[in-house]
Amino acid sequence: MPVPDAPKRGEGKAEQSARAILARMRRRFLFGVALLLGIGCKTGSSENPTASASAAPVHESTPEPAERPGVQAFGAKLGASPAQPLSEILTRPDAYAGKAVTVEGRVLRACSRKGCWMELAPAEAGEGPGCRVTFKDYGFFVPTDSAGAKARVEANVEVTKVEPAMVSHLEQEGARFAAKSPDGSAKEVRLVATGVELWR
Repeated sequence: MPVPDAPKRGEGKAEQSARAILARMRRRFLFGVALLLGIGCKTGSSENPTASASAAPVHESTPEPAERPGVQAFGAKLGASPAQPLSEILTRPDAYAGKAVTVEGRVLRACSRKGCWMELAPAEAGEGPGCRVTFKDYGFFVPTDSAGAKARVEANVEVTKVEPAMVSHLEQEGARFAAKSPDGSAKEVRLVATGVELWR
């Protein structure tokens, strides 16, 4: 059976490039569908027929070279969003909701399965409080062993309610929620990152 994303014989570089772009777009779309359906980064389940199709493309992140030695960059290069103290955002999240910011902190933990999220806390905060960092359009992941690294993140701030099923799923991957409602849902401050830099 031919591999659909493999270059075809006689195909020019432009066609190969277009094919690669379409394949990347298809993978991002499938991951987005998985996220909307609450599948997260599960590897598939017989209870959900779309899970195996959504999880089929394994999306590995390869760090891009960063400008500073020892720094790994993921996603887009960090831009010019204003720098804000993470502690200030955690104290007054509604004042920053919907805004693009650049923050620094320490990675408390990361998704133990694929690295599709991490928790970031102010460097001086010890074990917390922190906030979850997800990655825009599932476009990149971070290493699963990122805990303990220092991070600089450019992201949009969201204040959101996490439904009980997703809370349970994230907890199975190592996440922690400071305050949960009696129904199992949780309100959280989330940073949707376009770019991340990590170093130790």
